[in-house]
Amino acid sequence: MEKFLIFIKHHFKFLWTIIEWGNDILFSMLFRSRLLGILPGVFREFTLSPFTFRKLSLSDSGQLYGLISNQQPGDLEFFHPHDLDLKAIENQFKNRAFLMMGVFDESKVIGYFFLRFFSNKKCFVGRLIDKNYRGRGVGNVMNEIMYEIAWRMDFKCLSTISRNNKLVMQAHARNSKMVVLKELQNDFLLVEFINRTGNP
Repeated sequence: MEKFLIFIKHHFKFLWTIIEWGNDILFSMLFRSRLLGILPGVFREFTLSPFTFRKLSLSDSGQLYGLISNQQPGDLEFFHPHDLDLKAIENQFKNRAFLMMGVFDESKVIGYFFLRFFSNKKCFVGRLIDKNYRGRGVGNVMNEIMYEIAWRMDFKCLSTISRNNKLVMQAHARNSKMVVLKELQNDFLLVEFINRTGNP
């Protein structure tokens, strides 16, 4: 199923738009209120001084666009959760099954991470950290927040990773929560992040 959805996303944009529209409605009916109830506790539990981690809102669009625009093209080669121009970012906030979160250094957005929920109780995660803030533990906290939200929602927590993305492959080599589910086309892997503690 995941292979099929990924294929549609990358080859049939119109059909993908219809799928996201239907999924948005169904997710909102079944899971949205639960998600919003979980977020405050997760953000309180997982912190890293002096940074702030929180759900993004439409008013953050300009800052998020600035973060993305300031990264090197190579840093965005494997990061395509949605179109990255300002209008597309603003439109993405309309998708209630797509949770957009940010990391702030005071008022500056220095990290972007997300969960793309599907109503079959699976979600995909991803993240981007400003090049000047890497290696400071920010990514670890982003991971914990994404995983915990998914697990507390009782969703499978998934991602696709390119074997050619050396930085991400190196980082995940130390990630004891990750298991490879299957090989995808073009040297991509479908992976799942497992809750090994057994706690919801």
